[in-house]
Amino acid sequence: MARSVSRRRPLAVALALAAGTAMTLTTPVGPAQAAPPGDKDVTAVMFEWRFDSVARECTRSLGPAGYGYVQVSPPQEHIQGAQWWTSYQPVSYRIAGRLGDRNAFKNMVDTCHAAGVKVVADAVINHMSAGSGTGTGGSSYSKYDYPGTYSGADMDDCRSQINNYGDRYNVQSCELVGLADLDTGESYVRSRIAGYLNDLLSLGVDGFRIDAAKHMPAADLAAVKSQLTDPGTYWKQEAIHGAGEAVSPDEYLGNGDVQEFRYARDLKRVFNNENLAYLKNYGEGWGYMDSGRSAVFVDNHDTERGGDTLSYKDGANYTLANVFMLAWPYGSPDVHSGYEFSDRDAGPPNAGTVNACYSDGWKCQHNWREISGMVGFRNTAGDAGVTDWWDNGGDAIAFGRGSSAYVAINHEGGSLSRTFQTSLPGGSYCDVQSGRTVTVNGSGQFTATLGANTAVALHTGAWSCG
Repeated sequence: MARSVSRRRPLAVALALAAGTAMTLTTPVGPAQAAPPGDKDVTAVMFEWRFDSVARECTRSLGPAGYGYVQVSPPQEHIQGAQWWTSYQPVSYRIAGRLGDRNAFKNMVDTCHAAGVKVVADAVINHMSAGSGTGTGGSSYSKYDYPGTYSGADMDDCRSQINNYGDRYNVQSCELVGLADLDTGESYVRSRIAGYLNDLLSLGVDGFRIDAAKHMPAADLAAVKSQLTDPGTYWKQEAIHGAGEAVSPDEYLGNGDVQEFRYARDLKRVFNNENLAYLKNYGEGWGYMDSGRSAVFVDNHDTERGGDTLSYKDGANYTLANVFMLAWPYGSPDVHSGYEFSDRDAGPPNAGTVNACYSDGWKCQHNWREISGMVGFRNTAGDAGVTDWWDNGGDAIAFGRGSSAYVAINHEGGSLSRTFQTSLPGGSYCDVQSGRTVTVNGSGQFTATLGANTAVALHTGAWSCG
């Protein structure tokens, strides 16, 4: 498909950074302190899925595909309302949100564990609600007063909205979009938050995504983490990079992984407007945080709505960006799996119940063949570095991961036919992109024709199709 937008990177940036399968877009089918352990570091982020639906999906697709983790939306009681963001306005620490109760949550954790998938909970601990009412579990509340949990004395003194990201106090002590901001410097607040997280750990949770981490001092989060029953629990912190801002994401690396938002933003720019050849040194070579402590993604629930990253609406660009992320050895990848939306505030279809993938608006990106097949690719590649890099100077690239995996991506407007040199052992492989057999000769070469906006991916864990 021809593009009308120039794909050239500005010369100064380009100089600084220099160093035949059909794609169906919706086809089903040494770590740092807190990096995910083991050889399965891919997380499926099941945004606004009910816990019983997540449990079923762990057994049906996540475990078999090789996902190491599933991330679930915030489980605590929150304000009522159909919008997705109501899940991010807690009113108590009871597990009583719209996605399921305590029993459903515990059953989900146990079921996912039985399928070989660990569970990460999205934890909202920076703030409470922005208003008054009755929560999803029946708790009465008003802003600054959450009976049995917090009172006004537990909130930060600044009672105005954040309006200056160049001022640390404003960012970390004032109110994010008008939400009651907890004073995480207080010992009671820290112990109350730790109590909530320990409750989730007691139910078998394996880690946390810390929402709005940037709005809490890193030392406060370290103090909370020190009170956990397992202080080494995996943490993935949301700290959005902003040039010239007072709070930098790398301040949080001492607590665990940090989400590298620049990774996703730059992927959008490259796949939409520039050349894939520029990705040859993607990661630390672009000034990003250390790979072993970075969590990466193509999109998440905020960025797909805000438009600063790719989303399911970008078609092949989105799919190929996910293929690249899962093949490339930088960071621990999140695969976002959400639902269609035209209204940015719209909550989940069927209040989070997923009766079947690709119905009722559920996109199930985690199960697209082009994406799910790359999870096994990544698991097989392990810690191997990049080998056998090739590019055409434009939008066709190929590279291996040692002697166990190899991928070629054609993001050009026409077909690409060539013989690729790999370090793979000779044999017949299943292309996990198309489900077709590809033969590699004794010299590590195979010949293929890739249609426009398609990829081919081979690894030693997929010797035959079917």
